[in-house]
Amino acid sequence: MKYEATIGLETHIMQKTASKMFCACEYEYGAAPNTHVCPVCLGYPGALPMMNEKAIELCCKAGLLLDCEINSHSKWDRKNYFYPDMAKNYQITQADEPLCLGGHLEVDVNGELKTFTLERIHQEENAAKNTHVAGASLVDYNRAGTALMEIVSNPCMHSSEDALAYLASLKQIMEYGEISDCNPEKGQIRSDVNVSVRPVGQKELGSKVEIKNMNSFAFIQQAIEYEIDRQTSLLESGGAIVQETRGFDSDRGETFSQRTKENAHDYRYFPEPDLMPVKISTEQVELWRSELPELPVQRRTRYVNELGLPEYDAGVLTADKATSDWFERAMQHTKNAKAASNFVMGEMMRLLSEQDFSISESKVTPEKLAEIIALIDAKTISTGAGKQVFEIIFNEGGEPKKIVEEKGMTQVSDDSALESWADDAIAANPRPVEEYKAGNTASINFLMGQVMKASRGKANPGAVMQVLKKKLDAFC
Repeated sequence: MKYEATIGLETHIMQKTASKMFCACEYEYGAAPNTHVCPVCLGYPGALPMMNEKAIELCCKAGLLLDCEINSHSKWDRKNYFYPDMAKNYQITQADEPLCLGGHLEVDVNGELKTFTLERIHQEENAAKNTHVAGASLVDYNRAGTALMEIVSNPCMHSSEDALAYLASLKQIMEYGEISDCNPEKGQIRSDVNVSVRPVGQKELGSKVEIKNMNSFAFIQQAIEYEIDRQTSLLESGGAIVQETRGFDSDRGETFSQRTKENAHDYRYFPEPDLMPVKISTEQVELWRSELPELPVQRRTRYVNELGLPEYDAGVLTADKATSDWFERAMQHTKNAKAASNFVMGEMMRLLSEQDFSISESKVTPEKLAEIIALIDAKTISTGAGKQVFEIIFNEGGEPKKIVEEKGMTQVSDDSALESWADDAIAANPRPVEEYKAGNTASINFLMGQVMKASRGKANPGAVMQVLKKKLDAFC
């Protein structure tokens, strides 16, 4: 019997707000533990919450970016559970009337365009951070109460590749939309992964297993693949899948049982009595819609249609918002989009990778890249020299023109100098000359290399080629 997997994701995303969801405390990643707290986020009796308007705006804008319906009326609920990461023993969330309903993403999965649908997006508050050490568990409430939205997909994915493509697209859209920085290392994007397996052709889904609180895309892929294999093997041997919550051991690459899965009634949801419902007008929704930014797919299309870049370049440049924004600023200072693209995809990405920098930290600014490109386009320096200038600025800083002058990189286009180097190369290398005369025109490249070597890379390659062709053709 053949089996198929069904996967759904519940993705929690921390929003870019100045304060927490229901109090005025700020949040600072890496701050000293329990320094950004107040009676509200510490759950003191009698402390009353207040809604963060910006968080609601960002949640609704996320919904618009994902083609959700924005509810004109939504309300708050208490999700009751006893655990140290929630001091008041309940989480303020949205159970049955969320801010956003429906929605979808169109995602490229290994060259195939797939549509993954959403059930909902709801607003809630984050939990504190637990740290387990030998003999004790420590709780830092700085993160408690920060603005958090949960994007719930339908069970519409069927492989780890589907899930990864969905998450990568979702992360990219949230970054471009300025909803969140989505930094996994800072806990700004985490997913609960629901996996079930059933015989092919069976309509009913199999028993669902949830793998909790994963912030690594690589581990999510491993966990899904392990869980599909585990459930399939269990069914093939005549066993049954138990609905449960499991964790993932990244060292062993295995999931492990944590507890029997709770159902909604286990959390004893009931309406939050301290907060009024949220009412959103059609006019407000349309105002938010008008403020939505250009998305990656739209930017890729523009790069191809308006800048004339290849599809590959457009895809690489838009994969990361910070890189794409940097490129956008460079294009304000140069019209040579292909040259700028080559430098960003080549020199910039190589040097950033080698030195583990972010592009915002680079000493090469968009303006300086444009200056380098202008020097190349004016044939003042060669492309190779331009790459050297780029690397010098990246490592040490400086101004392109000054570096060219100090390093003596100015390209030689003087005919007399070029002809002298060409004559020397032809005289010293009779064999490639004879090969050229015999019809092997590719042998000119060897002579070209000799001229460039003699000029120490300063000769204008195009001019050198013209001089060599003129002289060699005279022999034929």
